[in-house]
Amino acid sequence: MTDSEWQHWIKQANHGDEKAFQMIYEQSKDQVYRTVTLLIGSKQDACDVVSEVYAELFRSLAKYDGRKPFRSWLTGLVIRQTRNWNRKLWRKFRLHERSKLLETKDLAPDTEELFLQHEHQHELIALVHKLPYKFRSVVVLRYYQEHTFDEIAELLGIPSGTVKSRHHAALAKLRKQAGHLIETNEGGLAPCPSKIN
Repeated sequence: MTDSEWQHWIKQANHGDEKAFQMIYEQSKDQVYRTVTLLIGSKQDACDVVSEVYAELFRSLAKYDGRKPFRSWLTGLVIRQTRNWNRKLWRKFRLHERSKLLETKDLAPDTEELFLQHEHQHELIALVHKLPYKFRSVVVLRYYQEHTFDEIAELLGIPSGTVKSRHHAALAKLRKQAGHLIETNEGGLAPCPSKIN
C-alpha cells in the first residue's frame, strides 16, 4: 500500500469508519506479527502483544502525524508495546523469585534452605559489586531501578549504544563469575537476570 493509500484509510478510520480500520489492520498485521515475534521470541506471547499493538493503534491513530511514513510510525508503536511486554515479564519474574523466597513449608520453613537462598542472593549482589563502576551502574539501573536503555543513557549522559555494550559486557562478566562460583561451591547460584531481557 502506498503512503497516499495509507493516508486515505487513516483519515477514514479517524472519522469512525470501522471498515477503514479493518483495512489498516489487514494490510499491516503480517508485518506487525513478524516484528513482534522477532522481538518477543515467543509465538504464544506474540498474539497478546499484537492485540495490545492494535488496541494502542486504535487509541492513538488520531495523533498520527501524516507527514511521516505510517509504517515507521507503526513500527515505533510495536517497539514500545514489546518493550512494555518485556518489562511486565521481568516484573513477573522478579515477583515470582520474591514469592519463592517468602514461601513456607507447613509454617515451619526449612532453615537450611532459607539460609542457602539468602546466601545465594548475597553472592549475586557481591558479584555485582565486583563489577567496575561503569558496568555496575548499568546493571543496577536496569535490574534494580527497572530503567530502559534509553533512560539509562540519559541518566548517565552516554549514548544508548554504549549502555547496551556495557550491559552486554557486564552480564558476560557476571555469567563467568557465577560459573566459577558454582564450580567451586558445589551449590547453585541464583540465575543471572540476563535470562529475562
